[in-house]
Amino acid sequence: MYKIAVIGDSASVSGFASLGLSVFCETESQKVGSLIRRLAENDFAVIYVTEPVAVTVSDTIDKYKNSQLPSIVLIPAVRGNTGNGMKALHEAVEKAVGSDILKN
Repeated sequence: MYKIAVIGDSASVSGFASLGLSVFCETESQKVGSLIRRLAENDFAVIYVTEPVAVTVSDTIDKYKNSQLPSIVLIPAVRGNTGNGMKALHEAVEKAVGSDILKN
């Protein structure tokens, strides 16, 4: 069975544990990069990464961009958001539907 992980600072991700997700309170880029690779090899289908952390491991995330699994999804953090998560969501919707139906 596939699993779901959440990676980011403690304040942003700790609440996800109550939903049954695997939570990893990590922000150091080298450790996060290794963690993503390890999770990808161990049946994690979805990996949520807070935007501030994702910025530090963009090369690692890009390696999985065209792979079927895992799906790496950027989520907002308590602070330090970049807007990249919403941008990626708009791009995914446009690719799937043919136009950006989320546009204001």
